[in-house]
Amino acid sequence: MNGFASQFLVAFTVTLSLALVSGFVGTVFGLLLAISKGAASPRLRGAVTAYTTVVRGVPELVIILLIYFGGTTFASMVVGHYVEVNAFTAGVIALSVVFSGYATEVFRGAIAAVPAGQTEAAKSLGLNAWQCWALIIGPQMLRLALPAYGNLWISLFKDTALVSIVGLTDIMRVAFVGAGSLRAPLTFYLAASALYLTLTTMTLVSIQFAERRYPAFGR
Repeated sequence: MNGFASQFLVAFTVTLSLALVSGFVGTVFGLLLAISKGAASPRLRGAVTAYTTVVRGVPELVIILLIYFGGTTFASMVVGHYVEVNAFTAGVIALSVVFSGYATEVFRGAIAAVPAGQTEAAKSLGLNAWQCWALIIGPQMLRLALPAYGNLWISLFKDTALVSIVGLTDIMRVAFVGAGSLRAPLTFYLAASALYLTLTTMTLVSIQFAERRYPAFGR
């Protein structure tokens, strides 16, 4: 077990990096898609709705496999010879897609919960669309979305374990290899559980801090 300690440490940083990059990209796209859902164009709203419906209806593992093998096929077609998409890149893309699909609905609900009078008052004061979002809608939307958004981050850290199936050396992969090598599955999977619990606990504490930090928004 001692020999795997350093491997678990490296795997912990890989898992953390995978989640942070995926969460950031997914948040940006989720927010853009949520804003697009309020657009006047029915086609744009329909496209966003179709995207979120498909993403939320397909298991995360299937999306990871589709992007890993599909990405390799697409890249090979473009370049003209075999190109393999590495596991980390495939994991980031897949988890970003999943995260953005759920985040879109979280942000959309939070935006809809902001009273329409707030936007009208901002426009009457001469604020442009960007100022209205940055000063009025954004802060209130953030507070309303925080609980559900925090749950998405917790789910994201747990979903990173699925990327090990395409060969990423993350926490789950190291636990699987160690359990098979030393024939001590309980020990290694308990160690993996402790590391995932550490990540999710850190996320929970961060969200609770943010909720206390912004108590006035939305009142």
